[in-house]
Amino acid sequence: MPKRLPQAAVACVCLATLLSGFCRAESSRSEPTDPYDVVVYGATSAGVIAAIQASRMQQRVVLVCTSDHLGGLTSSGLGWTDSGDKKSIGGLAHEFYHRIQQHYEDPASWNRQRPASYPRYKPGADAMWTFEPHVAQNVFAGLLREHRVTLLTSQRLNRRSKLEIAHRAIVSISMESGLRIRGRMFIDATYEGDLMAAAGTTFTVGREANATYGEELNGVQRRRNTHNHRFIKPVDPYVVAGQPASGLLPGIRPTIQQSDGTADDCVQAYCFRVCLTRIADNRVPFSKPEHFDATDYELLFRNFEAGDLRLPLTLSLMPNVKTDTNNNGAVSTDHIGFNAGYPEGSYADRERIIGMHRTYQRGLLWTLANHPRVPAAVRAEMRQWGLCADEFLDTDHWPPLIYVREARRMQSDYVMTERDCRRLRITPRSIGIGSYNMDSHNAQRYVTSQGTVQNEGDVQVSPRGPYAIDYLSIVPRKGEVTNLLVPVCLSSSHIAYGSIRMEPVFMILGQSAATAAVQALQGGLAVQDVPYRALRRRLLQDGQVLDLPPGAGPAKLITVETLPGVVVDNARAQQTGVWSSSTSNMAFVESAYLHDGNRNKGQKSVRFQAQLADGRYEVRMSYAPGSNRATNVPVTVQHASGKSSRLIDQRKAPSLGAGLFVSLGSYRFSQSKPAVVIIGTHDTDGYVIADAIQFLPIK
Repeated sequence: MPKRLPQAAVACVCLATLLSGFCRAESSRSEPTDPYDVVVYGATSAGVIAAIQASRMQQRVVLVCTSDHLGGLTSSGLGWTDSGDKKSIGGLAHEFYHRIQQHYEDPASWNRQRPASYPRYKPGADAMWTFEPHVAQNVFAGLLREHRVTLLTSQRLNRRSKLEIAHRAIVSISMESGLRIRGRMFIDATYEGDLMAAAGTTFTVGREANATYGEELNGVQRRRNTHNHRFIKPVDPYVVAGQPASGLLPGIRPTIQQSDGTADDCVQAYCFRVCLTRIADNRVPFSKPEHFDATDYELLFRNFEAGDLRLPLTLSLMPNVKTDTNNNGAVSTDHIGFNAGYPEGSYADRERIIGMHRTYQRGLLWTLANHPRVPAAVRAEMRQWGLCADEFLDTDHWPPLIYVREARRMQSDYVMTERDCRRLRITPRSIGIGSYNMDSHNAQRYVTSQGTVQNEGDVQVSPRGPYAIDYLSIVPRKGEVTNLLVPVCLSSSHIAYGSIRMEPVFMILGQSAATAAVQALQGGLAVQDVPYRALRRRLLQDGQVLDLPPGAGPAKLITVETLPGVVVDNARAQQTGVWSSSTSNMAFVESAYLHDGNRNKGQKSVRFQAQLADGRYEVRMSYAPGSNRATNVPVTVQHASGKSSRLIDQRKAPSLGAGLFVSLGSYRFSQSKPAVVIIGTHDTDGYVIADAIQFLPIK
């Protein structure tokens, strides 16, 4: 007997039902006599918002959905809003999150838990930032129902036929169904940038060299290995352990030829943001995929057997005891290295790659819950969970969209780079604000010089505040197509895109793109020539946030080279136990600091070592303070005369060295004996932070 659907599921059966009677859902080959004012290709969050904004500006709009799913990743499992500074989210993006809050203000919305038991729900708040997938899709559909937007579902661009272009302006685009869509302005809101590419716009795929734009975090990044998402234990990469002649396990490269900071064609890994639950009557047990191959999980098994016992995924809780499930650890939901060819691949190529990811991730969930080589504690944890019976009803409770974190990126007359994110360059043409970490997931696996496997490409560095996004980064170069805007695959370097690529920012840029498209249309202008003053005036009128907060100056990286004395950063320190990398607090040396997760006390430490000339030195320790820090962090200094110990209260803000350091005392050191500082965790009463140690010579 089939399981009866919960009442909450009735509202999310299919997109056609959601939109029935409110906006025109068309899929026939009939072509309108007159062109649309604005054609939005791609019903991602950016596309939906762009269509609504153009409609509010009294334009005839068509929203072309390449599938039958509305809202992109926002409604496909990514319910944990990575947004950085939420004060930067205005306009229609903020209206979306306000409507999420309104939904959860209704007691009937809480069918699986009491609202008071969900800590991210604040009654009466202006917005809510975590949500169930079907709620997001319902909110998007509700916004569309209120506006005169024609919606075309399951219509994909015919990439084998050329666009109709006259005088550098797109006249019409053709779908695989044979439908031709004519328009005066076009917006490519897809994650892949197919319309942008078909229009002949300059774009790139992969990671640039640091030298290209004067960056520090781009290109190959082997040395940045203090993040969570790496192998922290030595794991053999070969099919038969210890026998290189047996070949490498799937997805592992024999080596990386390029030096750090150089360019390659890699893009960061993809995954599905699966929605899970542990509520028994809403839980669908994990099933073994049809093409399951245990070899795909050999690295997972070996990593467990090497002693890395972390739960290899993140279960961020959404309302009604559901999750947004994300990658975490050395082997997790990211199918590292298996998305090569996706950005420019044919539809068939992409479907093959997506299918491979789906099989891998379904198999991963089943494996974690059932396979005997998985530790018993992990199996017990995962057996509590299953797919949600009341989510993704048309796709067997699996998210309809894969998380394309990065594909093509346009290259226009203004390329957003790390320098923009750090406010070393501030545009005078702001169309929105970003603020999230420069966040790249791993891009590949390789064999190290020690003969073990390692991940490469993960970078998580805070811009240390909000930054402005330039208008020219969403329009093609001068001399290229004149009636196209690109708010998702915008002009950006790989590492800057890692920060910009957040769903709230895509909504912000979608609204700004639509506003510029309408102003260009009304003025008879190319999109490259829209007067910024008029664009800014309308964006502010519609609630967009365009200006940085007072005092938001350049966020220069505090490096060991810019500090006096001898400084050892945590990236060069020796870790015992599993430490996590973070940039949540703004005050730290280099690109991140470590914390112990407030777990496994006494089993973790960080050892900083330096070789010093004979003499006396003041020893200082840097840490990022906070109210949840330990007040009794044990620190041991090994010097020429022996050892000295101190307890440090990391809730108190450091006062030395521009507010970064506290003194651990002055000691004599000998060149014949290493200077060592060990930060421990034994019996500590909060999070322990390890950032950097400074040795200042005393004359």
